[in-house]
Amino acid sequence: MYTAEINRRRPACLLLLVDQSFSMSEQWGTGPSKADALALSVNRLLGNAVIQCSKGDNRVLDYFEIGVIGYGGEVQFALHGTDAGRPLLPISQVADNPRRIDEVMRKEADGAGGIIQVPMAVPVWVDATANGPTPMVGALGLAEQVLSGWCSQHANSFPPIVINLTDGVSTDGDPRPVAERVRSVRTDDGPALMFNVHLSSSSFGEVLLPNSAGALPDDYASLLFEMSSELPVQMAEAAAGLGYAVQPGARGFLYNAQATSVIEFLDIGTRPITPSGRRELLPGPAQTT
Repeated sequence: MYTAEINRRRPACLLLLVDQSFSMSEQWGTGPSKADALALSVNRLLGNAVIQCSKGDNRVLDYFEIGVIGYGGEVQFALHGTDAGRPLLPISQVADNPRRIDEVMRKEADGAGGIIQVPMAVPVWVDATANGPTPMVGALGLAEQVLSGWCSQHANSFPPIVINLTDGVSTDGDPRPVAERVRSVRTDDGPALMFNVHLSSSSFGEVLLPNSAGALPDDYASLLFEMSSELPVQMAEAAAGLGYAVQPGARGFLYNAQATSVIEFLDIGTRPITPSGRRELLPGPAQTT
């Protein structure tokens, strides 16, 4: 399982579920709100994905399709350009269709020992939102529908990757049954991978990629652990390469995650669909793969 080659004939699928409930308006540590920080992380992931799929002649190769489901005041497709009729977009269309381009200031060395502020253009595909309850069951149910349709059309592809990012308890029921159905959606290469990232400002320390629920502080943390898939070999190796103490059976779950850990995990969780170094990305004539 989880060995299918990813190319334009057999793209991969990445679906992010983003908590947009009112509690996401809370400050995350000493930084901005959880909603703002999470939107920044998601947009950074999308921007990096565009770069990784880019060829030197300005083409973006469609190694995967991506979607974002936001859940708060309503369950909605949150990636700009998606809707109920088209819940996923090829990465080339993501590249061509940001919601807007923001200008942010970045610190850089001035070459004389000082630091200067330099403007940088940043594409935005997903806006920060914080409103309403936490309808996680509804979001997972929509994810199941999207992935079932995708897998029926991509039976030979790498299984879908689902990453749920949340700070709260589901307000519309127990999410475990529908999470199990999401994990049961499959291609010929295996069942979908579902990972969960819990954001919190509590004093309890981070729990990163555990292989059991024993170190978790409460029933809710154990519930999210139960909903999470075990890391495939290539993801476990990627996590170990970043310094994580990965034990056999480690699951794709972060509890009380801090911003740096979330950014790193988004990289780990999408490692199989990162096409850097593939033949098609080398300079040369257009490929047909």
